[in-house]
Amino acid sequence: MQPHTSTPIVQTKHSAHACLKPVGVAEVKLTGGLLEERYRTNLEASIPAGWQQLWESHTVPNFYVVSGRHPGEVKGPRYIDSDGYKWLEGASWALAHHGDDQLRQWVAEFVDVIAAAQEPDGYLNTQFMGERTSRRFTDLNHAHEIYCFGHLTQAAVAHHRVTGERNLLDVAIRYADLLYRLFGPEGRWGTCGHPEAEMALIELYRETGEKRYLELASRMIDARGRKPPVLDGSHYLLDHAPFREQREAVGHAVRALYLYAGATDLYMETGEPALMETLNALWHDVFMRKMYVTGGLGARYEGEAFGLAYELPNLRAYAETCAAIAGFMWNWRMLQVQPDARYADMMELALYNGILSGLSLEGTRYFYMNPLESRGGYERQAWFGCACCPPNIHRTLASLPGYLYSLEEGTVYVHFYASSELNTRLPNGQPVRLQVQTDYPWSGDISVRPSAGRYRLALRVPGWASGAEVRVNGHSADAEAVPGTYLVLERDWQEGDEVQVHLPMFVQVVRANPRVEEDRASGVLMRGPVVYCVEQVDVPDGNLMELYLPADTGGLEAQYDSSLLKGVVAITGSALLDTVAREEQPLYVPMHRYEPPRWREVQVRWVPYYAWANRGASAMKVWLPLALQP
Repeated sequence: MQPHTSTPIVQTKHSAHACLKPVGVAEVKLTGGLLEERYRTNLEASIPAGWQQLWESHTVPNFYVVSGRHPGEVKGPRYIDSDGYKWLEGASWALAHHGDDQLRQWVAEFVDVIAAAQEPDGYLNTQFMGERTSRRFTDLNHAHEIYCFGHLTQAAVAHHRVTGERNLLDVAIRYADLLYRLFGPEGRWGTCGHPEAEMALIELYRETGEKRYLELASRMIDARGRKPPVLDGSHYLLDHAPFREQREAVGHAVRALYLYAGATDLYMETGEPALMETLNALWHDVFMRKMYVTGGLGARYEGEAFGLAYELPNLRAYAETCAAIAGFMWNWRMLQVQPDARYADMMELALYNGILSGLSLEGTRYFYMNPLESRGGYERQAWFGCACCPPNIHRTLASLPGYLYSLEEGTVYVHFYASSELNTRLPNGQPVRLQVQTDYPWSGDISVRPSAGRYRLALRVPGWASGAEVRVNGHSADAEAVPGTYLVLERDWQEGDEVQVHLPMFVQVVRANPRVEEDRASGVLMRGPVVYCVEQVDVPDGNLMELYLPADTGGLEAQYDSSLLKGVVAITGSALLDTVAREEQPLYVPMHRYEPPRWREVQVRWVPYYAWANRGASAMKVWLPLALQP
């Protein structure tokens, strides 16, 4: 099946204040490596299992009930419709490359019953139809009606872009028009306690050209922080201050990050300086003071919220999978505004660690929270009562090809390295093909073969890649490969040209800012963009909780093991165990009576964090205390 329209995830082709134009999901084919394996597992295992879970959780049956096609009653939480819509968005992106008849049948069935369930005035939410119709939009704080509309609309845009069919898009348009009548300039102020619709409305504007959807998104952002409050005035709902006055990331992490992403979309259309001033301040607060080393976001169980600056507990880390995805989405939008490699660096960190960790290797079990330490017993689940994370993974991985590249006039930006084929046209109409071959992130050697023509290649040099080298047909590139930048090559490319990128993949110990109190005397191993952890199963000669990193880590070795965790580079080497019987000592002792550690050297294996808990519910640690001299 050929896509009917252009298939970017975020369409900035006509956005006056976006520097970059994303390529379409259908224009990129993953051809090998870790990302292709995760992408394929999502298509072949996760999405089919998700469809079954949507039936068992009553998500799909609810639509049959309210449409009158099946008898019964509506079940589940207020936001349950959104689980189905996110799955449907992922399934729609999957159809760009995966023309499976069964998947196509599921998508068609779901779209048909969604359309049948919609009310004549455009309203659609299974939780507030039938006997509960009178409660529509009476609880903007917590009912999630507009939030569910947002996910419906994002699914509708994806479905239209991939298939060219308008049936689901028309459902979203009718609902959006209802919201405009209620909350547009002639209606009352209104927004949702859970942001999401802002992104969706702007994408609907981009798909249809109807400016009222852009206007409504702007009003929903402007509705926050008003006096008297439109919501409840709380930090939790991001209603404590007008958006343009917010400078600190507070409240529910996923809600906040979705709001920031929507505001970035709005900036790309309006170019309002106050929006970007706010977004820059919030970005600095989130990614320089409140992000886990895994790219995880949200420190507190209470309110699923951001904590204070540098408040990053490990054992009690919330780090919801949806929050890592939301941060990924926000950075993608910031990257299209300005091709600054730091945004791609943050996306890559989240992808290889805080996002991939949310899905089991076989593709059918999920983490909701992603702690950086476990004492054992924590396992992925097949589904959840609040099942926001599994279908969020479905749509993120299904759309993954569309994140690898962006375009600028005369330039192809290569954001992420994965074996892939790109077939696209530059904004000036020039056709471009790229073939990329690499075993990244296990190897830092990348081959890029461009098609003939004069244009620029902008290759990201990750911030961690000290000593990176770029060569063209075996000769050093004229420009220096500076970590944390894009190296730009411009030339008349000929068929057979090859660009060789070498990113040194060495094991390094990473320390936290001393203000992160819990990690002040600890270190974590990283290799390239991959964060490593230790599981108890890989510490056969002692208790993981007594394990320390030695001062000299020069003996650590990294080696690919195809038989381990579906194939990973593992790190092996010496660590130190404290052999003092601490459990027999008092909880607190005076300093002069404190017994310093007595070390015993043991052999340990570190594995990528994303793959932990795939060999049982073993204890795990990302950060290990450093073996400081007494």
